[in-house]
Amino acid sequence: MASYLFAGGGTAGHVNPLLATADRLREREPDARIVVLGTQEGLERELVPASGYELVTIPKLPFPRRPDAAAARFARSWAPTVRRVRALLAERDVDVVVGFGGYASAPAYRAAHLAHVPLAIHESNARPGMANRLGARWSRHVGLTYEPTSLPGTVVGMPLRRSITTLDRAGLRATARATLGLDADRPTLLVTGGSQGARSINRAVVEGAQAIVDAGWQVLHLSGGRQTDFAPASVEHYVAVEYLDGMHLAYAAADLVLCRAGSLTVSELMAVGLPAVYVPLPFGNGEQALNAHDQVAAGGAMLVDDGLLASGWVHDVLVPLLADHDRVAAMAASTRGSGIVDGDDRMCDLLHDAMEQTR
Repeated sequence: MASYLFAGGGTAGHVNPLLATADRLREREPDARIVVLGTQEGLERELVPASGYELVTIPKLPFPRRPDAAAARFARSWAPTVRRVRALLAERDVDVVVGFGGYASAPAYRAAHLAHVPLAIHESNARPGMANRLGARWSRHVGLTYEPTSLPGTVVGMPLRRSITTLDRAGLRATARATLGLDADRPTLLVTGGSQGARSINRAVVEGAQAIVDAGWQVLHLSGGRQTDFAPASVEHYVAVEYLDGMHLAYAAADLVLCRAGSLTVSELMAVGLPAVYVPLPFGNGEQALNAHDQVAAGGAMLVDDGLLASGWVHDVLVPLLADHDRVAAMAASTRGSGIVDGDDRMCDLLHDAMEQTR
């Protein structure tokens, strides 16, 4: 019976692939012992226990970027946190550490290295984060979501939930639209900024909702749970939902998606064959535009700068796109079949390779 420590969390982009891999591992090895290392601040606090896994938490330790008070706190907390993780590895007789990035990963990587425990890593983004860049120094078993990634590793794709990888969009479409209060026959624009929402996208779509509907479409607008100043549009054929627990329904109902370009979102859309208009985050290290590179290059998606949303972009660009049904159909055809749908199995294979090759 093997014992696994999965480490990662913070955002859905870290937690969901962690859980997808853990679920597939549990299917392949029903007697596997799996514990998840995270923090109390991230989404793992709710999602991991809800998925039936034990969550052990450590302090959130952001890497310092300048010599200030935060750097001093990091220096004081780093070594004790690594010691706690090493004690956990010994206590649970862990056979391999599997990291997915995020705040909990870096101490787990260091502890695994010091304890000579095999380490496997999954990198979600085209531009890797600091924790995974650190961990990759100590492991040759790095699973990549995208080919153009600066870390050396093997492309495994994104581990995705089975509700996504087995989705029959055409077969579920009528049920999904009825469940979500949508018209059965109108093409559907899905708008989402992720679980936290995206204020610029929300405002642009609310302002342009009537024009979108006048173009013959309907809108399913997932506004996100943290947009406290959000007011939905009062337009027929416009449905606003704060949070949807079951994105497969939204994907089944949709014909085109307007959204951010987080790695998980891009991977899911490519897996289910949905064309997209991506609005990358206007800050950070630019990884969201890189995440969308493959789908854009294939003709299945387009990028728009966040700053353009407030300047009439919906009326000037999006509405003409929606009116061009041949173009939307061509984007869908370019996306269909382009995603990796067995990333969970590939990541399980990689972590087993790490175990075998370090024995």
